[in-house]
Amino acid sequence: MTEAKQDQADWLTGQLLIAMPAMQDPRFFQSVIFICAHNPDGAMGVVLNRPIKAPNFPELLQQLGVEPSPPKRELPVGNGGPVDDKRGFVLHSPDWAADGSLEIDDQHVLSANLDILRAVAAGGGPERARLVLGYAGWGAGQLDEEMKQNSWLNVPADEAIIYDTDYSTKWQRALAKLHINPAQLAAGAGHA
Repeated sequence: MTEAKQDQADWLTGQLLIAMPAMQDPRFFQSVIFICAHNPDGAMGVVLNRPIKAPNFPELLQQLGVEPSPPKRELPVGNGGPVDDKRGFVLHSPDWAADGSLEIDDQHVLSANLDILRAVAAGGGPERARLVLGYAGWGAGQLDEEMKQNSWLNVPADEAIIYDTDYSTKWQRALAKLHINPAQLAAGAGHA
């Protein structure tokens, strides 16, 4: 990553973050995070490779009183991060949006309302979507500092890594986009 690129306020928006092997925070060990927003005020993203077993999609809809039950379509449910972990976020393709949806880039939208869950339960909604509970958040300058300390690598978003349910290989596949073998990755490696 060039210094000029790092100086741009939103250079990580729409990118995947890949935790370095030396990541000290166990909540982010071998995490792959999609960055939804990165600006001078901070950053927000959702972890892509932490599935949760309960509640599953039908159970979550039942808790929220969303019909129909059972749903005509289901979404995988994951742990999006340690912040506000009772709140749901749907990262999805741009073919569906509602008031309050955040357009991340031309290919990704983040929605956090019941309308999207109702649409999916009824068999509609966006073509590609994943539901996470919680998010990863950084204060002003915090993520930039972590990048300088080599806590993370970044790579352009990959639709398969974002949406598929092969959770156990997402970290390795994200590293492979950089032509990196995890076994040979040194803790002090630089930025991609």
